[in-house]
Amino acid sequence: MRAVFMGTPDFSVGTLEEMIRAGHQVVGVFTQPDKPKGRGKSLQMTPVKEAALAHGIPVYQPVKIREPENMEILKELAPEVIVVVAFGQIIPRAILELPKYGCINVHASLLPKYRGAAPIQWAVIDGEETSGVTIMQMDEGLDTGDMLLKGEIALDPQETGGSLFDRLSALGARLLVEALAQIEAGTIAREKQPQESPTPYAAQITKAQGEIRWEDPAVKIERLIRGLNPWPSAYTRLGGKTLKLWKAQALPQEENSDKEAAPGTVVARDRESITVQTGQGLLKLLEVQLEGKKRMDTASFLRGYSLEEGTRLG
Repeated sequence: MRAVFMGTPDFSVGTLEEMIRAGHQVVGVFTQPDKPKGRGKSLQMTPVKEAALAHGIPVYQPVKIREPENMEILKELAPEVIVVVAFGQIIPRAILELPKYGCINVHASLLPKYRGAAPIQWAVIDGEETSGVTIMQMDEGLDTGDMLLKGEIALDPQETGGSLFDRLSALGARLLVEALAQIEAGTIAREKQPQESPTPYAAQITKAQGEIRWEDPAVKIERLIRGLNPWPSAYTRLGGKTLKLWKAQALPQEENSDKEAAPGTVVARDRESITVQTGQGLLKLLEVQLEGKKRMDTASFLRGYSLEEGTRLG
């Protein structure tokens, strides 16, 4: 099938590669503009741009896809289908209706759940037991188009935002190619979405959302730590510095423990871990990173940092 691909982050690359392997003719790739990164602020290509250039595919990087010149480019490319995977811009109606088969989206949730920009992280943060990918026919709504194909996976108890990202990226790539084959054959089954989603809108994650609220239950904090791993990470404050939390374990409150300790208080420590009082239950810290230091297991951290019981985090 003659196709245009629109995508930006690592999550999108697998689908582009799978389309090429399946024999689809990708005649153009649209991705976000290069952005400055690092201390030198040198421009860095998006992962999708790097992949496209490696295959010799023309790349277009519009600041706004809805500008008229992009419509003219797309008319010249004459795609039968446009595949959109985490592109990062709203696609206007004129583009949605341009190709023969419209615009097909790979969305990293089991729609209608988790419509929005960050479904992967929110699924982990909210403690979902399953997640998946939906191949969707795009319309003018926000993740509200007809559902074409779904794939479901179970979340591991230690699932992180990063591990789920990788698993859903691979699943989405396979499903998209399968969906394109069914679309071309005229055998695809379409399912309308309900108007309302059973979950809150999966809004984009910000760094500020990583700050630990020690008044929350330990199980909720532990899920937040996993959901924000590797980005933007959960964190607290220790001795005036940021302490990132990468791995933890939620524990029930023991009957003989100090329930009067304020949330955020270190109530126990040994050679391997730090145990902190929360609003409900205890949280054992297993992997941390103090500002200016490398990420390390808590045992290594304690060999270089003196942390006493009664210390207050946050």
